[in-house]
Amino acid sequence: MISGTREEAKKNKEKCLRILAISSNIRFVGKINDFGRTLAGQLRKDVVPLFKPDEARNENFVEATRNHLRKAFESSIGKTTYTLTENEKVKVLSVPRETFFYYITLDKNTEVDELYEIINSVLDITKEE
Repeated sequence: MISGTREEAKKNKEKCLRILAISSNIRFVGKINDFGRTLAGQLRKDVVPLFKPDEARNENFVEATRNHLRKAFESSIGKTTYTLTENEKVKVLSVPRETFFYYITLDKNTEVDELYEIINSVLDITKEE
């Protein structure tokens, strides 16, 4: 059981690294479960985190709650493909899957064309999950 858990953790980390490698404008990639717990995460090497650890936990919980609430509307409007939130300092991309989601932060100055290339690449990498 423990080796299976380690193997899954390794796969999660590798997936985060693959997503992080898409663009130098990606600051952070995290795989978060439906309760807001980080299953894996990777910060770009030159990035100083904007959140303190307790703020990051709270943000993950809030995003998990938002993803859960959106599922209530899927029968009416269809499944959410992704959500994009633009803040003063960072853009946040959330890509929901069945029992988890990817939480991705991007540099604020990421241009729209590159943003959609990133989104399409992330959707391609995560489509099997």
